[in-house]
Amino acid sequence: MLCGIAQYTNLVGVTIGYSITTSISMVAIKRSHCFHKYGHEAGCHMSNNPYIMSFGLLQIIISQIPNFHELSILSIIAAVMSFAYSSIGIGLSISKIAEGGHVETSLTGIPIGPNMSKIEKMWNTYSALGNIAFAYAFSNVLVEIQDTIKSGQPENVVMKKATLAGISVSTMFYMLCGILGYAAFGNNAPGNFLTGFGFYEPFWLVDIANVCIVVHLIGAYQVFCQPIYAFVEKWSNEKWPENKFITGEYSVCGLKLSLFRLIWRTLYVIFTTVFAMLFPFFNDFVGLLGAASFWPLTVYFPIEMYIARAKIPRFSFMWIWMQILSGICLVITLLAAAGSIEGLIRSLKTFKPFHSMS
Repeated sequence: MLCGIAQYTNLVGVTIGYSITTSISMVAIKRSHCFHKYGHEAGCHMSNNPYIMSFGLLQIIISQIPNFHELSILSIIAAVMSFAYSSIGIGLSISKIAEGGHVETSLTGIPIGPNMSKIEKMWNTYSALGNIAFAYAFSNVLVEIQDTIKSGQPENVVMKKATLAGISVSTMFYMLCGILGYAAFGNNAPGNFLTGFGFYEPFWLVDIANVCIVVHLIGAYQVFCQPIYAFVEKWSNEKWPENKFITGEYSVCGLKLSLFRLIWRTLYVIFTTVFAMLFPFFNDFVGLLGAASFWPLTVYFPIEMYIARAKIPRFSFMWIWMQILSGICLVITLLAAAGSIEGLIRSLKTFKPFHSMS
């Protein structure tokens, strides 16, 4: 029950986070042209809200896709886009490093001094742990994806191969972007070097990378919200099986449409869109989502399932080490959550509702 609540809460949070991220990338494309035209010192500040709303409108349309089975092409496109913008970011970082010039770097990041107190350093470190945890947030859709595997090889065999490949490739790109990005910008590295304007030129290449991010997140939003749609619709069908509004489907131009699905999914997208405009704190929001989902979904739940399935005896060597691993990850999760909450509180002090600006 608790893992289920954590799972669906995190899925809702991820879709809100993707709405924020997509709008930032869309605005970055316009700002890139502004900087190219008026110079790098120009403000070029723009509201994110129109772009959050346009993303929401598009998601209302795509959300009428019935289920995961119909998303395979969208998922492939999203994967290609993620490879593309990651590769562009890595390439631009290498280019900046090759240009030479001194940037301040250290093993511990920004040093404690006039611009960074010990307390701020501590909270930022905790928040960063949440961001890292969020980077591996696929666990909350793993079960739903496994349910859609076609007959053939056993599901556990396919998922083990897919998970190993996914984690390996993701980690490689995360490490390359993180290490090379820090080497290129040092302690002044932006939170996102494609939208935070670590790079200004070539502006067209930065634009292409941000377009890839937008396309990727259009598909990723659907991957994370489809389990929510399926849960609510299945529950409603079981609760009111005789209600034609809920169970009825109509064929329009060869497409199966449901009034309940249309209204419920539209309301859900409107909710995430409004919430994204109301609380546009990207980094701290991502950190909190990562912290909230990391221990229960990525560590505790899988470990307890494995212990039960493998019938590992209590207080055996394997059981003790698994509990130690789970305990360490719980501490990391609590620290990350604390850092992200502190960051959100700090952001709220200067916060104006529906005044999101880039």
